[in-house]
Amino acid sequence: MKVGYLQFHPERLAVDKNIKRVIQFLESVEAELVVLPELFATGYLFSSKRELLSVAEKFPDGETIKAILDIAKEKDMAIAGGFPEISNNKIFNSQFLVSPAGEFLYRKVHLFNGEKYLFAPGDTGFVSVELKGIKIGLMVCFDWLFPEAARTLALKGAQVIAHSANLVMPYCQKAMYARAVENRVFTITSNRIGSESVGGKKLTFTGGSIIYSPTGKILAEGSTDSEEITIVEIDPTEALDKNITGDNNIFDDRRTRLYFR
Repeated sequence: MKVGYLQFHPERLAVDKNIKRVIQFLESVEAELVVLPELFATGYLFSSKRELLSVAEKFPDGETIKAILDIAKEKDMAIAGGFPEISNNKIFNSQFLVSPAGEFLYRKVHLFNGEKYLFAPGDTGFVSVELKGIKIGLMVCFDWLFPEAARTLALKGAQVIAHSANLVMPYCQKAMYARAVENRVFTITSNRIGSESVGGKKLTFTGGSIIYSPTGKILAEGSTDSEEITIVEIDPTEALDKNITGDNNIFDDRRTRLYFR
């Protein structure tokens, strides 16, 4: 199975321009799954909820999802990416997974910093989708900090975690090593590059998109400041083996009776 990430520099609020840029990248590759960054078509910083509302879209009828679904059908691939979703007067920091088989939605559970004043907390639960016999888990940015997110996806059978991100902290790329190893799954973190400034606030994004194997091997790693689309070959069946030794299984050995809830 060929999987990969797109790392690029979106232009804030330039939805059409960013979508066209993504499609140009996607047209140049052959893959079964490509992961795009969080909020890849809109940028990340917003001056107000009204500004965010101006680029929020319904699922699955929004401009962004329709355009990405078209290229997914053309290329016969699954594509995951983040977008601001409007639903029942709430705006969610959401992620789609689209493919010729259909459209699927996840709403970010763990909101980061100022997101709490703009977005509603996700209410879909953690989503694992089966496509062509492979289970793909959906995760957005700050979800990385909470081991329960990736663990829940793994318990739901996810073999590959599609992680759309706009990372600004220096820890995530290293932490995803643990998420891959502790769950014996492939992880694909697609991060953006560049910086944004709004109303005196500036964020610089760390790039470094990364793919880990279930044993923590780095299969691909992006630079901190270059646009790139990277595809690697994986064997998803490796993620079905949850044994660490002949006597240890990461799920069977859990002693949940003793875990604090």
